[in-house]
Order: sequence, then structure tokens, then C-alpha cells
Amino acid sequence: MTAPRPAFRLRDARPGDEPAIVALIEALAEYEKLRDRCVATPEAMRAALFGAAPSCECVLAELESGRIAGFALFHGTFSTFLAKPGLWLEDLFVYPDLRGLGIGKALIAHGAKLCLARGYGRYEWSVLDWNAPSIAFYESIGARRKEGWIAMRVDGEGIAALAAKS
Repeated sequence: MTAPRPAFRLRDARPGDEPAIVALIEALAEYEKLRDRCVATPEAMRAALFGAAPSCECVLAELESGRIAGFALFHGTFSTFLAKPGLWLEDLFVYPDLRGLGIGKALIAHGAKLCLARGYGRYEWSVLDWNAPSIAFYESIGARRKEGWIAMRVDGEGIAALAAKS
């Protein structure tokens, strides 16, 4: 006889959840082999999520026991071709010991529901090219690769250097 699958619910993040969100971000950074780049703090997440001008939103998966199992963090985008806003899934993470319970699918589907409710034209995210389990998961839910596009980035001191050129 197998143990029953733990029940979970999705809920919007609220003030006080910042330490749990940062723990999820740190676990994701560890999984992605990018822990040395992760400098998120509860204070920074409080400002981003609940400050005067929130820049993102977060939904948490919570077990009946109260344990936070995973999260999805979103922010807005805009498509000039569609002349519509869109939603960018910045991060999706479920603790490894809780994978296979449908939590990841529920979190990512939540973003799709937000897109429908808001009339958005796109729901997008990126995935590391070596992350075969995540790529397979995304393809299994109907996501397509954006062929022909290369992600570009300017960060850190590069932002200031670029700004100085104008």
C-alpha cells in the first residue's frame, strides 16, 4: 500500500512569506548551479512583491501541513506585434522531494489562467539548455521552443557602462 499523496493548495504570496520565497530562490539557484550569483534577500523580495510599485507577483504551493512546496514568480511583458501585454514566468521551482505530485503543473497552469483572465497574448519563460527534465516537462504541457531567438543580457556594471554611452 502506498502512502497518500500530500494535498496542496496554491495561494498568492503575502507579507511574511519573504524568507520562504528566498529559500526557494536559493534552492533553485543551487539546482541551476548558479548559487554564487544569488543575492536575493527577504527585504529585497518584500520591496519587489509588496512595495509601493511591485515589480513581480508570486504564487506559492502550500501543503496541508503548512510546508511551502514550490513557487512561481511572474512579471509583465509587452508584445508590440500583438499590441498586448504578456506574462513572463521568471522562476518555477518545486522542492525535489515533492516533485511528481502535480505541483509544477498547477503552478505553471496558474500563470496561464492569469493570462486568460487578463487578456494577455503571451506566456513565456526560459530554461537552461542543459536542463533536460525541465525541457521535457515544458514540452509535455504544450510549450514550444523559440527557434531562431538568442537571449541577450546586460547586467551589473554593464548597465552603467551602456547608459554612459547615450
